[in-house]
Amino acid sequence: MRINKYISESGLYPRRETDRLIAAGRITINGQPCTKGAQVEPGDLVAVDGEPVTTVTKKLVYLALNKPAGITCTSSREVEGNIIDFVGYPSRIFAVGRLDKYSEGLILLTNDGSIVNRMMRAENGHEKEYSVAVDKPVTDEFLHRMAAGVDILGTRTLPCETGRLSETEFRIVLKQGLNLQIRRMCKELGYRVLRLERIRIMNIVLSGLERGQWRHLEQAELAGLFALLNHSED
Repeated sequence: MRINKYISESGLYPRRETDRLIAAGRITINGQPCTKGAQVEPGDLVAVDGEPVTTVTKKLVYLALNKPAGITCTSSREVEGNIIDFVGYPSRIFAVGRLDKYSEGLILLTNDGSIVNRMMRAENGHEKEYSVAVDKPVTDEFLHRMAAGVDILGTRTLPCETGRLSETEFRIVLKQGLNLQIRRMCKELGYRVLRLERIRIMNIVLSGLERGQWRHLEQAELAGLFALLNHSED
């Protein structure tokens, strides 16, 4: 089994974090620092910072959090206001994807490392929906240009769905996740984001969850989520 998969299935870290730990020489196999593509064989001793790692059967946890502004989506406990300390779940979990510190709304947390790459892989085109308040009236031209694609970060954003919610609010459905994408798109078109809230990830919706509160995903939600993940990989 590849070291990335071994660590993610242990529930310790998602694969991206595992890659960072490997690059820093903090993961060893049988006492030797390993490389990103290393294989773990039966009987091998895998350790992170000298602490042994085992893949054991564990109860899988899937949470939905209504993240307040000011909370940082990182598993690094030394970061003040990190999402792990904010949630305070009794066992190890990590966030699936990110919301920037000043954005709010829906984010998923889990100890199921196998789900992270499946949800975050750009080519799978999983939908994420946002409600956005800006500093001036939302025009038809603005909505059309946002939907058609905006040049940011040396590329053009993918076509997306937009709609007006009020004079200065709109909704947008993305299938990609460039760094600060919505904020950069708005800025490029002469708008400033005042509030950005994620209200849906795939089939999971925010409604009914108070700001700062979290809940376990229901079985029907999980069934729908895994159905969408499996369909995107067919």
